[in-house]
Amino acid sequence: MNLRNRRNKPAAEVHTAALNDIMFFLMLFFLLASAVANPQVVKLLLPRSSAGEQSVAKKTVTVSITSDLQYHVDKQVVPFDIMEPTLKSMLNPNEEVTIMLYADSTVPIQNVISVMDVANKLKIKLVLATEPKKN
Repeated sequence: MNLRNRRNKPAAEVHTAALNDIMFFLMLFFLLASAVANPQVVKLLLPRSSAGEQSVAKKTVTVSITSDLQYHVDKQVVPFDIMEPTLKSMLNPNEEVTIMLYADSTVPIQNVISVMDVANKLKIKLVLATEPKKN
């Protein structure tokens, strides 16, 4: 027979108010960090456009042309002579691929057209990246 008084038992409590604050600040940190993060390593001064960004296919290949006319395919420097074989190796038959072309605003238009010609030859959709106009 248990003759002890049940009212004197210590109650176990877990205070979670501080945990809610910590989770909120972690969520806020990751939201801000993801908004600031830019996947493009090559810094370019893009031309401006009022059209904004369009939706693209599921697989995108980033091609960048810097102001000193260096070509980058997915952050790797590639000479223009081997641009076509490099892009061709990234193609899969059942996947739609889109090239996002980032060209510095000081790049001559002929260099941009040359990359467009390679994309047309390989039958790849190409989108020219721009910055939105500031009002």
